[in-house]
Amino acid sequence: MRYPDFLKDGDTIAFCAPSFGCNTEPYRSRFDSALETFAKMGYGLLPGPNVYAGDGTGISTAPEKCGREFTELYLSDASQALLSCGGGELMCEILRYVDFDAVRNAKPKWFQGYSDNTNLVFTLTTLCDTAAVYGPCAPAFGMRPWHPAINDSMALLRGEKLEFEGYDRYEGDPFLEKEDPLEPYSCTEERAIIAYDPKTGLYTEGRSAARTREEIQFSGRLVGGCLDILATLCGTAFDRTADFAERCRGEGVVWFLEACDLSVFGIRRALWQLKNAGWFRHVKGFLIGRPLAGREELMGLNHIRAVTEALEEFGVPILMDTDIGHLPPMIPLISGSIASVRYRPAADRFSLKMELK
Repeated sequence: MRYPDFLKDGDTIAFCAPSFGCNTEPYRSRFDSALETFAKMGYGLLPGPNVYAGDGTGISTAPEKCGREFTELYLSDASQALLSCGGGELMCEILRYVDFDAVRNAKPKWFQGYSDNTNLVFTLTTLCDTAAVYGPCAPAFGMRPWHPAINDSMALLRGEKLEFEGYDRYEGDPFLEKEDPLEPYSCTEERAIIAYDPKTGLYTEGRSAARTREEIQFSGRLVGGCLDILATLCGTAFDRTADFAERCRGEGVVWFLEACDLSVFGIRRALWQLKNAGWFRHVKGFLIGRPLAGREELMGLNHIRAVTEALEEFGVPILMDTDIGHLPPMIPLISGSIASVRYRPAADRFSLKMELK
């Protein structure tokens, strides 16, 4: 696995829009604020040509322009990290215009984004053996003051922090309109990790139901992203995941997965698809983020059973409703790193340590 150099004082951060650009509110105000914040921190700024574009369908602009912007910024020596401007809907359409051969042979740099950016974070790891960060997009750095999760994301990009414990509360509705676009996360919901231990069964709701349970620990090569996107990539020319899993057979694989638009049945179908495509070969454990749309029970199926009944056959731990994905705050994850996961039921405490090896 190839790991980029961490950000240093005075380095330049580039910005691209392979999915949505920052042409509408509140994203433009947040992005402009993020640029101002980074500049005050002493970083150089290199916005790509599409960051304020909005003439595309589900992405900032034409797919070929998005693919070219990403490739040129990634290959350029003028910046040391590359942040995405946002998620979106049809970033998959840019992949044919990304020069993955050139990226694979270039000096690596950090690329960070989540949701639709799975199209690049995941393919950088599995196609190019190059680590990338599944974490907040650039506009999140415009909030004032920064939530601890944003401090954590910056600390990871600088190499100052590679072990995280998550956060006590989360934001139940990230799309709730706020009077001030720069307002930080409104975290009103108490986190409660749901854990499946193949040795002891399913236990839920954190401390109250888990006080007598044993700790859960597992480790392996970390990879994953948004299920909506992964299911779309599966079986395409950009899918070499079964081969990647086979290359990781020695250390095993830790999968992180979260869902955006998928219902509970959509989650179940996506997991079935990836499972039967051989993606979960050599899995050591699963980290499942809080689903955005898929929390509503349908026909007796809830988001817990949608996951556990699809994955329990692998006989590995499953931690659900972790701080990953669309219901912030989110732990920044280095896709491609070696992750050591520990869950202490009595404290309802989840920790993740990433090593670059």
